[in-house]
Amino acid sequence: MPKYSIVVPFHNEEENVTALYARLKQVMEQVGDSFELVLVDDGSSDRSYKLLEEIAAVDSRVLVVKLRRNFGQTSALAAGFDNASGEFILAMDGDLQHDPNDIPAFIERLEEGYDVVSGWRKERIDNFVMRRIPSRCANWLMAKLSGVDIHDFGTTFKAYRREVIQNIPLYGEMHRFIPALASWFGASICEIPIRNVNRERGKSHYGIGRTFRVFFDLLTIRFLLKYMGRPLHFFGGFGALGILAGSIVSVILLALKIMHPEQNVMDQHGPMFVIGAVLIVAGIQMLAIGLLGELQVRHYYASQNRSPYAIDRLVRLRAPEEPGILSEDRDGNY
Repeated sequence: MPKYSIVVPFHNEEENVTALYARLKQVMEQVGDSFELVLVDDGSSDRSYKLLEEIAAVDSRVLVVKLRRNFGQTSALAAGFDNASGEFILAMDGDLQHDPNDIPAFIERLEEGYDVVSGWRKERIDNFVMRRIPSRCANWLMAKLSGVDIHDFGTTFKAYRREVIQNIPLYGEMHRFIPALASWFGASICEIPIRNVNRERGKSHYGIGRTFRVFFDLLTIRFLLKYMGRPLHFFGGFGALGILAGSIVSVILLALKIMHPEQNVMDQHGPMFVIGAVLIVAGIQMLAIGLLGELQVRHYYASQNRSPYAIDRLVRLRAPEEPGILSEDRDGNY
């Protein structure tokens, strides 16, 4: 079993695959311990998988995981984590914006005993208005709501102990919240600065729209971390406020009716009461449906041991005494 597993998801990164492999190989060979590269093709439509397959044909330390379609970054990482066999698992992007030369720093902190080591793009080079400002606001909110004091939740460049990452079910776009979820299990977490490198080749898959989706993920992670075991404390608070507000309005309307029996109170105040009541009830129902849906999804993946991805095939070079490529498809055939 290798000591380190490097998990890298790729989606249409044909211009970066070979260069990243060469850099990872050089860095890990300098580290000196046994390692494997788990390279995940997340439904690429270009030559990414072909190049990954060629790499696996010449290096037995490379495992290629080909997904049947594009499931998204979180699911691709989950596929890599599930198929990694190392004692320590490192994850990074496949676009060369993460510098493999930072890996020894992650390893050093893991060796110190930390369970999760998170990268921090301290000196960011992204667009100030479109990327840095929204990211800074989102990271501040994440830190406050999750209680995990790190600066950069968004980067994929992180390192984990195997037993920690395998206890965290991943789905949707929850990979950015792994430190928060790990803290719920009592994991020790630290943060190290990493280089933020300009994309040399290819096109970025991220846009401003992704930042807005983070807000809903924040609501989910806050609920999961604080109320997953006691949802009534959450919904009961809203219910109590609704009942209190409705009771106050009812008492006021009743008092007006008693004090002025000749007036038709409902004609004067009824519409506002109905509108307010409907808005409050509808808002609580919509929020409750969304959060209960998140709980159902989590239960679906966690309790039934289901995966948020489907593997098409696994490709690895056979052992020296069995030359050739070992390619296992989704049905277990070779």
